[in-house]
Amino acid sequence: MGNRAVISFKDEYYKKEDSPSIYLHWNGGRDSVEAFLDASKRLGIRGNDSTYCMARMTQIISNWLGGGQTGIGIGCYSSIDTNNGDNGTYWIKNFEIVEREFYDGREEQKEHSHEAMVQEILKANEPIFGKVKNA
Repeated sequence: MGNRAVISFKDEYYKKEDSPSIYLHWNGGRDSVEAFLDASKRLGIRGNDSTYCMARMTQIISNWLGGGQTGIGIGCYSSIDTNNGDNGTYWIKNFEIVEREFYDGREEQKEHSHEAMVQEILKANEPIFGKVKNA
């Protein structure tokens, strides 16, 4: 049993089925996804370049999960379990959730303090990205 989700990137250059996407087996609740987005933005990731953003966010999330984590994947929207029975698919653009698919509308997960989780993610990524000023 996981807490699955997909993060897909809205981009006018890709058809929906080809959109760059990240699969999360763990930490797919909205509170975690919003923390991943916020931390990525604070780390200076370019949010307007979907393939670059996908690559760096995957790195950031993987570093926080412990580096050797097997609960994360990348691919295009059509090749990932978007209707995963947990949190569905978050569509993002410039670090904002702009749409949601395959979510049944139940109460959102609120297990994590947003700022505390962002700080954990930033700390896990310091060896690669350095310390974030005004984090």
